[in-house]
Amino acid sequence: MRFMMLMIPLGYENAPPDVQLDPERVAAMMRYNEALKDAGVLITLDGLHPPSMGARVSFATGTPMVTDGPFAEAKEVLGGYWMIEVASREEAIAWAKKCPASANEIIEIRQVQEVADYSPEVQEVVAGFGDLKK
Repeated sequence: MRFMMLMIPLGYENAPPDVQLDPERVAAMMRYNEALKDAGVLITLDGLHPPSMGARVSFATGTPMVTDGPFAEAKEVLGGYWMIEVASREEAIAWAKKCPASANEIIEIRQVQEVADYSPEVQEVVAGFGDLKK
């Protein structure tokens, strides 16, 4: 089972484009990332620049509308993610609990939808999707 662990650092929605990271916190996170890798569960991971450097494309009017960050209505934003492959939701939670997160960080765990999770009709529609990802 694949799970995405989403890091939500509270307050990151207001971070400036040149936000500076604490080297000690980065070192602790790198040790955690190494543990995921050494256990053979890590697929990929990345940190994300703050929303002040991002953009959103909305479709409410039927025409794409671009809004540059920061986003006034944002209360929680992603700071990064890990994609892991483990045997169960419980194992994904156990890995999230080992993260050296600070008091202002939350990890949301979401299982990745696999083609086998879909109805036969939807499986037929997405049959070639695997080729798109390569």
